[in-house]
Amino acid sequence: MPNSLADTKTAEPPPGGPLTLLAGLTIRAREPSDWQEISALTELPKVRWGTLRLPYTRKEQWRKWMENPSENRTGIVAVLEGRIVGSADIHQYEGRRRHVGGVGMSVHDDFHRRGIGSALTAALVDVADNWLDLKRLELTVYVDNEAAIRLYQKFGFEVEGTCRGYAFRDGQYVDSFAMARLRPGWSARQ
Repeated sequence: MPNSLADTKTAEPPPGGPLTLLAGLTIRAREPSDWQEISALTELPKVRWGTLRLPYTRKEQWRKWMENPSENRTGIVAVLEGRIVGSADIHQYEGRRRHVGGVGMSVHDDFHRRGIGSALTAALVDVADNWLDLKRLELTVYVDNEAAIRLYQKFGFEVEGTCRGYAFRDGQYVDSFAMARLRPGWSARQ
């Protein structure tokens, strides 16, 4: 994918918040009891393809991780018809980077292009702007994950650079984009 994405104009997130995007979709806090569903979610082929997750992660690792989350992590899930169909989080950094949050997200393979990623992203942006007072959100996304790149651009993320040979995926090295969103109206030069 060409670096021209960095020059693409971005749009504001849709008004009305995340719950208006898909009837019956609920966004809620991720709970320790969600570990089995989230473990299963991360084993799905499309989810694994778009993340740094390795196949065959032991379920016990997920249970321990979810029972002892970092104080600096805000985790949410998207629930549709009683089933977790997406998971996302912000990890707020510390020290001189406490104004920054790293974003991660996964959407169930069977629920792509139904507004779940938009709902999760809108919820994370709301938490970052209105509750954590974060000035910058950042993430990495594989350059061939065009749907995710468009989603992030819709919420004001911009490509800041290309990380060549970023990860080994499916038998080959792949590049990723470093993307970030600065809080509207905020400048690092203030």
